[in-house]
Amino acid sequence: MKIRSLIALLAASLLIFSAVGALAEAIPGPDGSDNHIVIGATAIPHEEIIEGVVRAKLEAAGWTVEVVPFTDYVLPNTSLEDGELDANYFQTLRYLQEQNATRGLHLVQVLGIHLEPMGLYGASYQSIDEIPDNASIAIPNDGSNESRALKLLADNGLITLSETDDLYDLSHVAENPKNIELVELAAEQITHNLPDVNAAVINGNYALEAGLNPATDALVIEAADSDESYKYINYLVVKEGNEASAKTLALIAAFANQDVADFINTKYPGSVIPSADLVK
Repeated sequence: MKIRSLIALLAASLLIFSAVGALAEAIPGPDGSDNHIVIGATAIPHEEIIEGVVRAKLEAAGWTVEVVPFTDYVLPNTSLEDGELDANYFQTLRYLQEQNATRGLHLVQVLGIHLEPMGLYGASYQSIDEIPDNASIAIPNDGSNESRALKLLADNGLITLSETDDLYDLSHVAENPKNIELVELAAEQITHNLPDVNAAVINGNYALEAGLNPATDALVIEAADSDESYKYINYLVVKEGNEASAKTLALIAAFANQDVADFINTKYPGSVIPSADLVK
């Protein structure tokens, strides 16, 4: 997905976000007999945020809520595309765009909720400088997360990348002075394979599920205020055409408030960062 496409999608999102401030004051109730909202989410922090704050707000407005847990990054989107879910909450803007393009999906982001900084972990090292020559580093193998991981390694001097206006992949590694072996694995499998590599770049949710604290355990971590960080905010996502449905507007209102931001800041200090879109 080209940069101009990212900008266009972000601009479209702003039209939706402009209504967030008003919605956050009152959660719309059902507009008919269907009061059942089904939302897919990965466990930490997404499902915990729903169960900790969002469910009660929706139920108080007259909705029943079903949370469908997922352990991977593919099924939540195909299930939403197929109509098995009303929304999902687990993914970044860049991942969504890549999946829409490669799988022919028709999904849209409606609210940015939080950022999970991606980190580089290596239990045998106290700093990134200790990573030796010929070390093996695991990285996610899907397009957007692999690009993100390579950028993190490049930003911290382990490799250099050739320029691209698309996603980085292994073909963009221009210099590798330590002769690091980059091991591509499914994002959800990386923590299980930590004993087999010297270090690993891990998504924030999978790090938290494995008992790792991105704020304190990572050798290096993404800067939350970087120019690229908006691409990696985790979004509430619905199928195209449902952006203004009663269920979607209720979900936006239930997420977009100070209570959700406070829950995130208290439960995951420094490891999960609320989006500015939560509170206007």
